[in-house]
Amino acid sequence: MTIKQLLDKKGRQVHTIGPDESVFEAIRRMAELGIGALVVTEGEKPVGIVTERDYARKVILKGRSSKETPVRAIMSEKLIYIRPEQTIEEAMAIMTEKKIRHLPVMEEGRLAGIISIGDVVKAIIENQQFVIDQLTNYIHGDRS
Repeated sequence: MTIKQLLDKKGRQVHTIGPDESVFEAIRRMAELGIGALVVTEGEKPVGIVTERDYARKVILKGRSSKETPVRAIMSEKLIYIRPEQTIEEAMAIMTEKKIRHLPVMEEGRLAGIISIGDVVKAIIENQQFVIDQLTNYIHGDRS
C-alpha cells in the first residue's frame, strides 16, 4: 500500500499552527482535535512540527510557561517527511529509525497530508488480514 492510498482512505486534512503562536494554543488545539501533532507553517510553507512529546520535554520539564513560550522555541525544525508514492513499509522504517510518531506527506513542495504511527500500523494489519483471508479462501476453496 502506498502513502497516497492510505491518505485516500483516511483523509488529507492537516492541522497547522504558526511558529509565533503560543505553546498553550498548540496544546489546546491538539486536545480539542484529539491529535498529537501540528505542522508548523509560515504561510503555506511547512517549517517544522510540534508534538505533545515536544511539550512534555521542552516546556514542562524545563519549567517554561506554555502561555509565554512560542511554538518556534520547542518545534522540531528538521521536518522529516514522506512522499505519496512511497509505501507504508517505508513509512514504518522511517518512523522507527527516527523515533517519530507523525510524518507529514509532501507532494511537489506542498503539504499533502500527515500520517501517524497508528495509521501505519492499522494499514499494515488490514493488509495482512486481507492476505490471510485470500490464502484461506484459496486453501479451502470459495464455497459461497
